[in-house]
Order: sequence, then C-alpha cells, then structure tokens
Amino acid sequence: MVTYLLKKSYQLRNFEEIVFKDLWGDHGVFTTMRIYGSPPKILFFKDHLNSLIKSAKSYGILKKSLKSQILKLLKQNINFNKKYNHLLRIALNKTTLSISLRKRIKPKINFDLKLVNLKRHKPEFKNLKYKKILKYLSKLDNSKSDIGLCFNKRIFETGTSNIFLIKDQKIFSPINKFYKGITYNFFNTKIKKIIKKDILISSLKTYDEIILIGSGKGVASVKTIDQIKWRRKSLKFYNLLLRFYNSAVNSSPRYK
Repeated sequence: MVTYLLKKSYQLRNFEEIVFKDLWGDHGVFTTMRIYGSPPKILFFKDHLNSLIKSAKSYGILKKSLKSQILKLLKQNINFNKKYNHLLRIALNKTTLSISLRKRIKPKINFDLKLVNLKRHKPEFKNLKYKKILKYLSKLDNSKSDIGLCFNKRIFETGTSNIFLIKDQKIFSPINKFYKGITYNFFNTKIKKIIKKDILISSLKTYDEIILIGSGKGVASVKTIDQIKWRRKSLKFYNLLLRFYNSAVNSSPRYK
C-alpha cells in the first residue's frame, strides 16, 4: 500500500481544491518526477512538464492557463525547507488535476524481472490506464522486483520503466509500442547508438545485461529472470549508465 506524503486534487475549471482522486483508470495522462534534496531539486523538470502538456493536448484536456497553474500549485505544495527523496506525480483528466508525493524506493542490486502477458493501453502516451499493471505491482516488493510487459512473444517495457538490453558491447531497445520516457530520452542524448529491434522473449537469454531506466528506478540492473533461468553476466553498461545518471542528478538545478 502506497503511503503519501502529500495528495491533493483540484477542479480544472477553476483550480479549487476538492477531495483527492488518484485518477487511475481514467481517460487522462500523468507524469512522475524524482524530487530530492534540500532545497529540493526535480530531475528533468522542464522536460517532464512539457511532455505532460503535450500529452494533455493529445487527450483534449488542455487549458490555456494549465502550465502556469501547475507551476503555481507546485509552489504551494512543495516545502522548500524539507529534505525530499520522493516521487512527485501530476495526473490529469478532463475535470481534475491531482498532485501526490510518495517516498522513492531505491532498487536493490539483486533485482528480479517477472514476465507477464500484458500490453499497456495506448503505450505511446503516459496515460492513466494502469490498473492491471498496478494490480501486479501491488503484489511485489518494488525495491527488488518489476514486471516485464510482454505481448505477441516480445517484451516492450516494464510496469514502471523503459528497458535497455546489452549484447556484444551494444545497447538494444524495443522498436516501438512503448512510451519513451524522459529518462530514456536523456540517455538517447548520451549514448552514441541505441539499436532498435524487436526483443523476442525467446532471445532474452542471449543478452548479457538487462537495465531498467525511469523516473522512479533511475538506473537498475536486472539480476535474474527466474521464469527463463536468465542471470546477469556483467555490470559494465549498468555502471556506465549510472555514471551518466548520477551526473545529471548532481548537476540538476534547484527547483524555484
């Protein structure tokens, strides 16, 4: 069960506060950002906010004042004297905007991936149709487990993250039918070449490393996939990506 540091909802028409709604399952969009430190920093904040506004436009729930109102509500709700290690979530449907804060769970090094036959609804968007995924995740210890979303004999992403696979000193990623998150886009600017290809479940045993990247996980190395008896063979690229990521964390500007 998620413990919230903060949870608030507002009517979109006038931004007056109402009873909190998490909005999961609704027709809408969301973004999750890492907030940390004191005074607080929000990693890749501008990218997250711009992506949310773009998605809101696609879902027909954009108001002219939306971006400025989000900034205003965040300043009202973020405690600039508190030391954070949390995930900040902003969710929208056509009538409601919700803001919540929950503690960030750091992934452990003995991380297991569990393959499930499940495809996200409209995966090109960070949408709120997550109830089936959350049902699986609620049964796991999220510090050491995630679900790999598989469909038509291929893996596309996990319940919380994008996925990189390493073989022959090269980085591979699924081609499409998944949401390319902000952390994925960050690494796309740092890595010389990410090879896009269909990642067949039957081919997973051939990869040396499987790495999860996302706002919550940061960078996590999968140690095992017990269902197919896969074991991690190296940490080389995990350590490389972690250095890039930690550099971004350390150099991120303070939230103002």
